[in-house]
Amino acid sequence: AETVIYRIFYSINRSGNGHLTLRELKRGNLVAAMQQLDEEEDINKILRYFSYEHFYVIYCKFWELDTDHDFLIDKENLIRYGNHSLTYRIVDRVFSQVPRKFTSMTEGKMGYEDFVYFILSEEDKSSEPSLEYWFKCIDLDGNGILTTNEMQFFYEEQLHRMECMAQEPVLFEDILCQMIDMIGPENETYFTLRDLKKCKLSGNIFNILFNLNKFMAFETRDPFLIRQVITVLQ
Repeated sequence: AETVIYRIFYSINRSGNGHLTLRELKRGNLVAAMQQLDEEEDINKILRYFSYEHFYVIYCKFWELDTDHDFLIDKENLIRYGNHSLTYRIVDRVFSQVPRKFTSMTEGKMGYEDFVYFILSEEDKSSEPSLEYWFKCIDLDGNGILTTNEMQFFYEEQLHRMECMAQEPVLFEDILCQMIDMIGPENETYFTLRDLKKCKLSGNIFNILFNLNKFMAFETRDPFLIRQVITVLQ
């Protein structure tokens, strides 16, 4: 029940104040999902909010990271997420509570609700809540734009990790050109949240900057196929 509630608020409560307004309810798809529930016997076919299978995956990942099972996760726990796919720098930003203030009352620890917001943002970077979550993480000075220096700060750790794994490193200058081509920002010297929300592929930007496993999968994709997708989306 808690997981369902957190998922609903994550998607619909755009102000993040913990109170759903009538306007938010009308703009969201909660009512439609509830109507589906009345008509569908198998709850797992309702992918929005109520799927037991989705809950089970989220809860098991939390339980796996929470090694002492005190229902709290620290930085060292979270760094193991996704087979150590995330950088220390992005985990630090999550724990700085910039993208979202923790509801956990224990300093330096995230609780289950905090983890649900994190995992929903990490696993689907194409959603608006996810784009806003990670944009705040990368925007170090909080001025509403992602500069080249800010993105390079996070990418440096990715570069170091590639070298440690004997992978052929991709220079930041090269990857920056790819990101600019992908997003097509209004101003090529920085990215705004508006730029990212206009592009269907913008979630890849964050994978490039701090998720090594997903970045490597992105790098080994079929360039011709991706070019076709970008053309269609534009």
